[in-house]
Amino acid sequence: MRVAQTRLFAKTAKKLHPNQKRDLDAAVRVVVADPLVGDEKAGDLRGVRAHKFRMVEHLTLLAYRCDGGAITLLALGAHEHFYRDIKRD
Repeated sequence: MRVAQTRLFAKTAKKLHPNQKRDLDAAVRVVVADPLVGDEKAGDLRGVRAHKFRMVEHLTLLAYRCDGGAITLLALGAHEHFYRDIKRD
């Protein structure tokens, strides 16, 4: 399965500490193993899924889109303003 990332996701992931990157890598592996693991969104965000996971004891959301054999990582962050930022990008 091919995994791609948006600039928004890459910019956020670049700022993470090594222990946070380990948690993120584990969450990405979960999504790659089972692309339907995240909750599918409705309305403006139709087709986007959000996977909730713990990153160093903080609840974090990973938004992604699954198109056939490819997964595109859209955004990463806390719940506050998360979906608004995805709509904007």
